[in-house]
Amino acid sequence: MWKMWFCIVILLLIAGVFAEVKRELHTFCITRYKVLSPKWNGEKSGKIIFLSDLHNHEYGLHNKKLIDKIRMENPELILIGGDILVGKEDISYESAAKFVEAICKIAPVYYANGNHEQRMKEKPEKYGDAFVKYKKRLLDAGVCFLENESAEVELDGNKLSLTGLELRIEVYEKMKTHKVTKGDIAQKVGSAKQEEIQILLAHNPEYMEAYQAWGADITLSGHLHGGLICLPNGKSVITPQFHLFPKHAGEMKVKGNQTAIVSRGLGTHTVNIRLFNPAELIVFQISKQ
Repeated sequence: MWKMWFCIVILLLIAGVFAEVKRELHTFCITRYKVLSPKWNGEKSGKIIFLSDLHNHEYGLHNKKLIDKIRMENPELILIGGDILVGKEDISYESAAKFVEAICKIAPVYYANGNHEQRMKEKPEKYGDAFVKYKKRLLDAGVCFLENESAEVELDGNKLSLTGLELRIEVYEKMKTHKVTKGDIAQKVGSAKQEEIQILLAHNPEYMEAYQAWGADITLSGHLHGGLICLPNGKSVITPQFHLFPKHAGEMKVKGNQTAIVSRGLGTHTVNIRLFNPAELIVFQISKQ
């Protein structure tokens, strides 16, 4: 008799896990962070939305649920950390383009590429002119692309330097870790701003130490989808690149006056799994205290 009950319990657990995975693949949460910066002046805090790794996913028809939540937050800036589309030959970018066009009507949008956009751009022999068309469409909508480039913006009287980093595409190879130094970053984007609040959009969080050594006050990353599967306490177990227990996967960490925010992303691709790892829309506010 005990064997029968044991089998029933196991089956119920398996069914519960599958139900939770399905639920998490179709919902998202809003994660809020408060970033303290000694460079921030004034009592008012600036509100910024950070989006990463949507991968053509849709929450409601044409992403209406996600767009409505972004609009309700009334952000002053929207920063995109890459992989809004899926970089594969047989997959359209239409859903991603419509989404970004829609949020351009809410607040200024600054877009740094992820590995999916980057490989489409760097391998036209494989992907044709898909990235060129995608980028032009979003430029026409008002998006500012940051491809190893920086833009200065003013937020509530404070100057921010927004930098989008593209490292060599090899740093995204599965089951490999490459060496990246602050010199490699400076070679791509120049020196970090000292007087302004320096925000670095760097898709791959595995090189966080190099980003901070370069001088980023706030680093925004994604790529690892929160680790796919997490323990109930939120600790990431394995990444889409098959790395176990990643150091940075879905959290905010503070080191002195430097802050690192890593998004769990809003979608998945290829490995469509989320367990104890909800997709997230990140809203953060910068203030003096």
